[in-house]
Amino acid sequence: MKKTILLVCLFLSQSFFGFAQDKFVIQNKKHSDKIKFKLIHNLIVIPLEVNGVTLSFLLDTGVSKPIIFNFLNVSNTLKLKDPETIYLRGLGGDKSVEALKSGNNILKLGDAIKLEQDLYAVYNSNLSLAPRLGFPVHGIIGYDLFKDLIVQINYSNQTIILTEPAFFKKKPCKSCEYFDLKFHKRKPYIQANVSLNQKNIPLKLLIDSGGSDSLWLFENDSIGLSPEGNMFHDFLGHGLTGSVYGHRSKVKSFSLKSFEFKNVNVAFPDSEFTVFAQRIKDRNGSIAGNILKRFNMTFDYQKGQLRMKKNKYYNEKFSYNKSGIELAHDGMRTVKEVDVESGADKLSFQKKNQSKNVFSVKSTERYKIQLKPAYVIAEIRDNSPASEAGLMVDDLILSINGKDTKQYSLQEILEMFYEDNGRRIKLKIERGGNIMYFTFFLKAVL
Repeated sequence: MKKTILLVCLFLSQSFFGFAQDKFVIQNKKHSDKIKFKLIHNLIVIPLEVNGVTLSFLLDTGVSKPIIFNFLNVSNTLKLKDPETIYLRGLGGDKSVEALKSGNNILKLGDAIKLEQDLYAVYNSNLSLAPRLGFPVHGIIGYDLFKDLIVQINYSNQTIILTEPAFFKKKPCKSCEYFDLKFHKRKPYIQANVSLNQKNIPLKLLIDSGGSDSLWLFENDSIGLSPEGNMFHDFLGHGLTGSVYGHRSKVKSFSLKSFEFKNVNVAFPDSEFTVFAQRIKDRNGSIAGNILKRFNMTFDYQKGQLRMKKNKYYNEKFSYNKSGIELAHDGMRTVKEVDVESGADKLSFQKKNQSKNVFSVKSTERYKIQLKPAYVIAEIRDNSPASEAGLMVDDLILSINGKDTKQYSLQEILEMFYEDNGRRIKLKIERGGNIMYFTFFLKAVL
């Protein structure tokens, strides 16, 4: 009898262990865990452990496969198993990008762990997000995490709570709105409305937490989806298969049920960059980070539900880059600084003539060489204030408004370009070994 019980228990434990390997489970008694994230340019950056190596990943509802970017020795560094070459497609054109698929990898986020995970390593250096964010980002993950767990994203305090569905306790919320999620190829879509060209247009939008803009809409004259009023052509971002360009404009209003926003930023990508995305039936575009961050959200993929509640960012003004400059982090530069700690601010006095009170002054200043971030102009918009001032792509920015850029993060510098119309911007730059100075004023186009 004891032997039979032992065999049954052994069978059940083996069955549970085998079942848990191909899904995320939370290894604590609460079956729930809270994880801090960084909010960088409206994007969620989480600490994800891959095969024992802690990396920074974007939490991106717009991706169906976890992808690792630009690792020269990814097979050795992460010990990827059973690699095979495949091709992936996405925004940036109707092209494919080569990737290395690997199975049976171990992922860990806080106390959530998955023992059998497919990963896709992409070697295209143009897909590296670090230069544009000024922060190392090694990859993106989305569906594989959301499908197994209830994911609560609190943009206000920059935390996510992961809970196993069987242990999730739903709390009533009178100020919340609830949405049904529709899925296509493992990506979530939501219904919304936009006021454009004197029409109220219903929309089917991809929920894209991996995009930093507000709205991307696909032009469709038959239903009235096209830019209205002032606009300008701009670099919009990097897709999986290349850079994306299009027009930036505003919409009078955008609503998600009772949540309504006025004068919302919108981008209309050029059609050649969205060929693959527009093949999805009835898709009108994407809702991205600059709107999503205004809510604290609970995603329940298993029930196809989303709960949204206003947070402290809800009434934040919709602004945009008025300078025309797209910055990138381009490695490090050397900076020579006075070493105060070693007595650099001291002077020594030596008497030169014993009979006369004649002294010489000798500086004891010491210097230290430090490595600081190098910020370069990666894109510059035609006819923009920066372009008209004479700034160029590859200019290295040394100071902004009289302060060395070493004092700022990339995000802090970019925020200056989003300030009010008429703000003066003074730049000291290096071009071809020459130091140059430029001044321009932010100009509101929209």
